Amino acid sequence: MLSITDLLFHPLSNAIMTVLTGITAIYWIFTFIAGDLFGDAEVDADLDAHGADVDTDTDADVEGGDSPGDKPFYQKALEFVNIGKVPFMVVYSTFKFIAWIVTLTSSIAFGLANWGWKSVFILIPVFFVAFVITRYATKPLIKVYHAMGYNGEEAQELLGRTARMKSTIAGNTIGAAEVKVQSDILRINVKSKTGEPIPYDAEVMIADESADKKFYLVVREINLQNIV
Repeated sequence: MLSITDLLFHPLSNAIMTVLTGITAIYWIFTFIAGDLFGDAEVDADLDAHGADVDTDTDADVEGGDSPGDKPFYQKALEFVNIGKVPFMVVYSTFKFIAWIVTLTSSIAFGLANWGWKSVFILIPVFFVAFVITRYATKPLIKVYHAMGYNGEEAQELLGRTARMKSTIAGNTIGAAEVKVQSDILRINVKSKTGEPIPYDAEVMIADESADKKFYLVVREINLQNIV
């Protein structure tokens, strides 16, 4: 029978996942020692970077420009594993732990010790399986973090900020805009507050949020360029 050390570091696929999981474990140990078990400060930064819970869904019709339903693939992938409802680092750590367990199990089941460096190719299906399992593994945490008051990106942090239109909107049309928060670019769904046309690439101010929290209401930003 293989010793635990041999299993953890042989073949190469096991070694890679063991090291990655170990780094994550060290992160949580330091986080715990620092007294920030849930990692609010650093987790929020990660969520901002991915625009979690900002690019919201909407059932409204979109005329022209980018459809709010046409989200980037990475955005859909993040939402699939509940990022935005659960902090990024918690989801990420869960994913790596599951991938580690699946890798160790597969190395025994398929005798990967004889594959040598080629065993790294097993990580491709492993990551896919771990990604799907992570969705369901983190679902119980949604209620936990909701009870703690965690709701992803807070709307109030965006109100009053200047955004740049990435589609043309008018009337009840809902389009897309990008807003910079610190060093992160967030993509949000927006609608003209007054109904006046707002062209692509125009600067707008985020004035309010819809009652159902599916999009933001914006007004044309007044500056020297658009009043002349």
